[in-house]
Amino acid sequence: MKNEQLVEKLEARGIKPTAIRLLVLRAMLESDHAVSLSELEDRLETVDKSTIFRAVMLFLSHHLIHGIADGSGMLKYAVCSDDCHCEASELHTHFYCEKCRKTFCLTGLPVPIVQLPVGFTVNSVNYVVRGICPECQEVE
Repeated sequence: MKNEQLVEKLEARGIKPTAIRLLVLRAMLESDHAVSLSELEDRLETVDKSTIFRAVMLFLSHHLIHGIADGSGMLKYAVCSDDCHCEASELHTHFYCEKCRKTFCLTGLPVPIVQLPVGFTVNSVNYVVRGICPECQEVE
């Protein structure tokens, strides 16, 4: 993705584009799976860890990315589609590979609707399917 497109993506969410934010966003977009902070730190080894953390927290607060608690003990992050506002009705299923420990967004699979008792309100949903991804199955 070109820098101009990255700048547009940030500005569309009300985020001021800086060199570091562009680096973090590019690293996230270049991944084929959701990434943890430690993965971002490894990919951007010349960038201070706290700077990466601040960029990720800013992205989260502006709904540029979403966080996934996949049960691995590390929160993973993935870039949202341009029309996403991270509302419960827009959420999708995630897949955690138990072999390579990667988490994938399955954007074509909406989270199943659960009818809650009267008085309960949904703010977010985390739906993770666990198993083996196609790439790891080929290795077996």
